[in-house]
Amino acid sequence: MTPFTTTEPPFRFRQGTRPLLISMPHVGTHVPPALAARLTAEARQVPDTDWHLERLYDFADALGASVLVATHSRYVIDLNRPPDGASLYPGQSVTGLCPVDTFDDTPLYADPADVPGEAEIAARRTAIWAPYHARLAEELARIRAAHGVAMLWDAHSIRSVLPRFFEGTLPDLNLGTAQGAACDPQLAERLLAIARADSAHTSVLNGRFTGGYITRHHGQPARGVHAVQLEMTQRSYMQEQLPFDYLPDVAARVQPTVRRMLEAVLAFADGSPS
Repeated sequence: MTPFTTTEPPFRFRQGTRPLLISMPHVGTHVPPALAARLTAEARQVPDTDWHLERLYDFADALGASVLVATHSRYVIDLNRPPDGASLYPGQSVTGLCPVDTFDDTPLYADPADVPGEAEIAARRTAIWAPYHARLAEELARIRAAHGVAMLWDAHSIRSVLPRFFEGTLPDLNLGTAQGAACDPQLAERLLAIARADSAHTSVLNGRFTGGYITRHHGQPARGVHAVQLEMTQRSYMQEQLPFDYLPDVAARVQPTVRRMLEAVLAFADGSPS
């Protein structure tokens, strides 16, 4: 099997001026050609991408946030999984560090013999996972040194109906703080109040999705680093099936709520009343 290589950088990054970093670990769509050739036709469409989040968060620069964006598909390596591949939700169905199946539980690889082994997983981790997390940690450290506090917002989206992972329809706005361990509880409650004030969208705090590896690992409120994950339903802003189009009129209804939540995060960082 050909060793794993990629010609794409592991992330795109732009530095802001305020104490906020927005991470988008699942927006990448790049699959190196040699790997894509091993995937099924369905998998080459990368359907489990967190589509269009950069567009949805197009106000990030105006807020002064730093933004870290993945370039590679989660099918190459999942940046929101622990480096050892341990399950984030023991006892529940999950996809792994280097997934072998889609969210619909169909195989990614046309030939089962092409499933990556330990050496290939290690190569992907070195090429993509490690640089992304190093940059994330460096930026949080820089923000904390400059502002005395650092706020991390991990931005995600997912189809609203996925029987493999949850029953029924997912709430639209799923806030996760690692069951309260990743950020100040007062901030979490303020964010939930903003979400609940949006009568057009349903919301929950620490429901089915409580935050992945990024939230759990980097959120350390005792050290002044507060992390929140927002898992949004894709029906809130886009088509959930091919061709996965962005729907500007639909997105315009939820975008102000997302912005208000991030403004509340910055107000908390500034010590201002939100």
